[in-house]
Amino acid sequence: MAHEGKRIRAAREGIEPMKLYAIDEAIKLVKAKASAKFDETVEVSMNLGVDPRHADQMVRGVCNLPNGSGRTVRVAVFARGAKADDARAAGADIVGAEDLLEIVQSGKIEFDRCIATPDMMPLVGRLGKVLGPRGLMPNPKVGTVTMDVKGAVAGAKGGSVEFRVEKAGIVHAGIGKVSFDEAKLVENIKAFADAVAKAKPAGAKGTYIQRIAVTSTMGPGVKVEPATVLTA
Repeated sequence: MAHEGKRIRAAREGIEPMKLYAIDEAIKLVKAKASAKFDETVEVSMNLGVDPRHADQMVRGVCNLPNGSGRTVRVAVFARGAKADDARAAGADIVGAEDLLEIVQSGKIEFDRCIATPDMMPLVGRLGKVLGPRGLMPNPKVGTVTMDVKGAVAGAKGGSVEFRVEKAGIVHAGIGKVSFDEAKLVENIKAFADAVAKAKPAGAKGTYIQRIAVTSTMGPGVKVEPATVLTA
């Protein structure tokens, strides 16, 4: 624990805990402080002025990161016939119908994103208790219930990230890797913030995006001046 404490203290050196950094400077610090032996994920967290316990203040959506996420995303698709063929052609890892239902029911969930055509939802709905808690249930609001399975699979593979506000009013996502160029990470963060801003619910009052912070998987958090991230 002493060794870990020294590492954390060293990582925090040069970061003022109460200062709001411009996004460009914040990303430089995050990259500089990433000391793990693997390519850490750069994460952004946003505190929103919403109470998700109220239905009219729920925030949910999807963002297509312009420079990808750096993650290898495994995609499962519930589809039949020509749409199943489209999914396979687009690079889906698992495609099926009743056979895929049985695989999931057995507890074998070897995918990170689940997509379904609308006609498959009565079947997929039976998996709500399995997929729901894992955040894998297909939903038309985030584009995972669609007839355009080719586009949905391509988006998932290319770096689209889903987001959903948590009970405390926080939304977060991985938006790249520390190996990415600074400019690409900044562009991804701005795209994500823009998607969250556009998802502002009707019931939100006062300041919607209140605080923003960025960090790497093993690194310290850096507070960001929201005005340097938001485009409007």
